[in-house]
Amino acid sequence: MSDMTINLKIWRQKNSTDSGRFEDYLLPGVNEHMSFLEMLDVLNEKLMKEGGDPVEFDHDCREGICGSCNMVINGRAHGPKHQTAACQLHMRNYNDGDTIVIEPPRAAAFPVIKDLVVDRSALDRIIEAGGYISVKTGAAPEANLIPVPQEVSNQAFDYATCIGCGACVAACPNSSASLFTGAKLSHLNSLPQGQPERDKRSIAMVNQMEKEGFGDCSNYAECEAVCPVGISISAIAQMRRDYMKAVF
Repeated sequence: MSDMTINLKIWRQKNSTDSGRFEDYLLPGVNEHMSFLEMLDVLNEKLMKEGGDPVEFDHDCREGICGSCNMVINGRAHGPKHQTAACQLHMRNYNDGDTIVIEPPRAAAFPVIKDLVVDRSALDRIIEAGGYISVKTGAAPEANLIPVPQEVSNQAFDYATCIGCGACVAACPNSSASLFTGAKLSHLNSLPQGQPERDKRSIAMVNQMEKEGFGDCSNYAECEAVCPVGISISAIAQMRRDYMKAVF
């Protein structure tokens, strides 16, 4: 396949106080084998050669692990591919002459730092509110000393795969962080090691989520649909059960 020319409509915003606006860019020479972020690299090289300001976007591992590439592409968090982070999206999913609209995740709890980069430290504070696990650390115990049913182990691992990208917040009409909080909470609450602080952890993390300004969950399930690692909304149900038990 020959190289493509892509029309880009990208959100540009200097800082959190700037009103921001969309700017249009015409980018020729896009190869279908490029990743989405490599395409943005090519755009930035072009902008810098022309004396312009490169587009700020967040990234780190580029392997779908760190969750940094939390941009919204054509109205969908991480783009069109199911269970695929933006850094793992490739330009073969687009055609010559396509227009791609790229913007940051929109949520009051995610203030824009610059362009496509937002401050997701609210998610870190939710995790921090969970505190710690008081069981002894150090040398790993004999595996058979703490029996964990395979079903429980699998469920905890599925929840633990959350990469904290914030796609669930971006997709939710209420900007809820319930899927993120539910995954982080249910991961620990499912295992024997997490039981001593279970009630305290449940109350603290849910309260912190509300304090950060995230909206409530209304069971739209948009979060599950865009999650790049496929976390189920069963995590939200588990979080609600644990919170209600802890309170009452």
